[in-house]
Amino acid sequence: MNKSSFFIIGQHAVIEALRNPKRKVLRVFLTEESKKNIHKKSPNKNLLNNVKVYFKTKKELDKYSTRENLQHQGYVAEIEHIQKPILKEYIKEKNNVTFICLDGVTDPRNIGSLIRSAVSFDINGVIIKERNFPSESKLMYKAASGAIEYINIFEVSNINSTLKNLKEKNFWVYGFDGNGKEDFTDIEWKGNIILLFGSEGSGMHKHTSKYADFLVKIKINKKIESLNISNSAAIVFHHLSYLKKKS
Repeated sequence: MNKSSFFIIGQHAVIEALRNPKRKVLRVFLTEESKKNIHKKSPNKNLLNNVKVYFKTKKELDKYSTRENLQHQGYVAEIEHIQKPILKEYIKEKNNVTFICLDGVTDPRNIGSLIRSAVSFDINGVIIKERNFPSESKLMYKAASGAIEYINIFEVSNINSTLKNLKEKNFWVYGFDGNGKEDFTDIEWKGNIILLFGSEGSGMHKHTSKYADFLVKIKINKKIESLNISNSAAIVFHHLSYLKKKS
């Protein structure tokens, strides 16, 4: 397990890290106002118990966020990485699992926003290439708004071999592509599913797209070339969540 520590900023990111029993929070830097707010949001539990708390002014906390041009909102925390989940262990004896797989997506804000949507609509996990995952990005944690504490993130060394292995374990891979033959709302969406998204601009790698069982698309106004990946994913997640509630 990686015990290195790093800093995150923002109200939701810090509070949810404090709420997560699996997350080790080493230090918290707060303004007097943000401390009061933490207690208001969790009146029945002292989230700051056994945590080193330092009180700072907003200006003093600016040094943790000015480089990324982010608003800290009076909340900064130093945290450790949590234990990484193992994909092959997670899928044992599980059915109707839905993963999102990111092929070449590297922008921290997009990844964070996508994680927030995935948690909102009960996606089981995110598969991403290890070297593409900005695991210590303040921007990603801020964009995820605390949701990163509630989802499995499977960092893999090779996307293609991972998809191949999952297909052998009865997963269906749906690649999202503007040139896909079917609209995604026409799919039945049953069983173990992988939602494969490529990077903005270049899309899925050509070799990776070969592992998709189906290429599907989101029909949008023809005057618009494409949607931001986090917006596209949120639309798909919501649709799948709606179908699950109906079944």
